[in-house]
Amino acid sequence: MNNELSPMLLLRGAAFLVFAALLCATLIVLLRPLLARYALARPNARSSHATPTPQGGGIAIIASTIATVCLARYFTAAPDSAAPLVTVFATAILIACLGAADDIRSIPVAPRLLLQTIAVGVVIYAMPDELRVLPSTPWWIERVLLVVGGVWFVNLVNFMDGLDWMTVAEIVPITAALAAMGAIGALPAAGTIVALALCGAMIGFAYFNRPVAALFLGDVGSLPIGLLLGWLLLLLAARGHLAAAVVLPLYYLADATITLFRRLAGGEPIWQAHRTHFYQRATDGGFTVPAIVGRVFLVNIGLCALALLTVIAPGRPTSIAALAGAAILVAWLLVRFARGKGR
Repeated sequence: MNNELSPMLLLRGAAFLVFAALLCATLIVLLRPLLARYALARPNARSSHATPTPQGGGIAIIASTIATVCLARYFTAAPDSAAPLVTVFATAILIACLGAADDIRSIPVAPRLLLQTIAVGVVIYAMPDELRVLPSTPWWIERVLLVVGGVWFVNLVNFMDGLDWMTVAEIVPITAALAAMGAIGALPAAGTIVALALCGAMIGFAYFNRPVAALFLGDVGSLPIGLLLGWLLLLLAARGHLAAAVVLPLYYLADATITLFRRLAGGEPIWQAHRTHFYQRATDGGFTVPAIVGRVFLVNIGLCALALLTVIAPGRPTSIAALAGAAILVAWLLVRFARGKGR
């Protein structure tokens, strides 16, 4: 697949997206009886659901994403090497297996983080030495920061996947924007195909996860989705679009990171489940689930528009304006959630 914006490219992209959505939905229908039997998420004091619900929909998402990318590369004869994709998908499968085990029986935090760090480290190690995000930073420091950031992204989606449709409202617009950026050359062909496939798979999952959800994503999905998202954003930043890579996931980054530091400051054990994210506080403050995810989706649409602007019209003034606009949008949403519906 080349990165020329043409009717044929758009048609192929739409076909791959639809294929991923249909494949994901089909796999979910086939897997649901098994998941209902062996991977049932039972409600507890920190849950946002009231009845036992099957989890593990991420199996279908990751499987359909990988299958769609393989199919797309076969039919488009992509000129770039398949080695980076093999590495990323192998580590995504490893992370997914870790998540599946954790879904069935909780794994202690230390081995979980160790395996995540190894997986992310392998992905970063496989990156070309000339790939730089912060060229002014010593190479080894940048690589360490990328590993730390990658581990954070792996957990980021997991932390924020606490409401029906929440991950759909985050991942669908971001991957759609990444695919659009790829169509105009801001992502390599491999990244563009992965973004399209993941977007389609999330759309296929959305029907089953709509409020009140009949199926949850599970750690088997949230962890590898975080890995793939971090990898895509790294590719975007390495192409000189650092501002876009920061703006796109800014809501998730802000909610999760502020919550983490607030809990650290309060002396809380950050590895334990809780209900103090801004979106969780919004449910306690009177917002309905559709009202919360609807606002998250609209803010993400705004963030995608700002990120696209930095790619279409690159330059320091545009990047600063986009970052400022994104910060205002996200701050408004966080404050709105923290105050609750009645204030």
